[in-house]
Amino acid sequence: MKLLAAPVILASVAAFFVWHASHGDRGLIARELRVVEIANARAELQHATDEREAAERRVNAMRGDRLDRDQLEERARAMLNMTNRDEIVIPYPQGRRLY
Repeated sequence: MKLLAAPVILASVAAFFVWHASHGDRGLIARELRVVEIANARAELQHATDEREAAERRVNAMRGDRLDRDQLEERARAMLNMTNRDEIVIPYPQGRRLY
């Protein structure tokens, strides 16, 4: 019995650390979940960056000396909700963008 006590205790301690290395708060399973969360956060950051850059391009097109008349007309029509007589209006849902 004395010969088996030390290996059983050491095996129990090793099993404890192995279990926590895979299932603990900082174990392998938690690491995989963190990797997925980081990938999702990076994708969301890229999406937000793309939206910001598009907005900056639209704003820069409306600046004084480089005024883009097409952009100005598009924004004025959108804000005033107006069209010309020969134009066709195609409605689409509020949350969906055409471009």
